[in-house]
This record gives sequence, C-alpha cells and structure tokens, in this order.
Amino acid sequence: MDQDLKDNIMGALEQVVDPELGIDIVNLGLVYDVDMDEQGKTTVTMTLTSMGCPLAGVIVDQVKAALSDIPEVKEVETNIVWTPVWSRDMMSRYAKIALGIQ
Repeated sequence: MDQDLKDNIMGALEQVVDPELGIDIVNLGLVYDVDMDEQGKTTVTMTLTSMGCPLAGVIVDQVKAALSDIPEVKEVETNIVWTPVWSRDMMSRYAKIALGIQ
C-alpha cells in the first residue's frame, strides 16, 4: 500500500469519533496500524481506551463505514489488541488540548 492510500485511510478514520470522549480514534492514538493486501482486504489494528469499553461494537462498525467510501478498500477487518496498552501519552497534541490535558 502506498503512502497516499495509507494517508487517505487514516484521514477517513479521523471521522470515527470515540462516543465517550468526543475525539477521533486517530488523534486519541487508538489506531496502531493499517495494512491492505492485494485483494483490498484492509486490516485496522487498534485498541480501545479500556478493556471493558461498552461501545467497542459501535466503534468497529464506524471504522467499517468510514472506509467504505475508499474504492481500494474491498473488505475491512478491525483487529482489537491490548498490547501495547493505550495511555494518554499516545494522544496527539490536538486531543490533549481538546480534553484539557497538559
């Protein structure tokens, strides 16, 4: 996958907002990797802010919907991982400012 396509996918994922925090999953640092095979199967490796996140299914559905408009993406698999453990240090400067974290 070339860098332009990866940037396009990451841009689409910025439309997926964590319902509890009101910040997108990219700026929260929840997206660890994006990969695509030759058939267009796209795997988003990501985490959640907590293991017991009650909205995990909603976020996974939103990831699929966000990528559905990208022609190269034929199928989406969301791989939820717990390593490395998410922390506030993974958030972008934008997310920290929006949440009032110094």
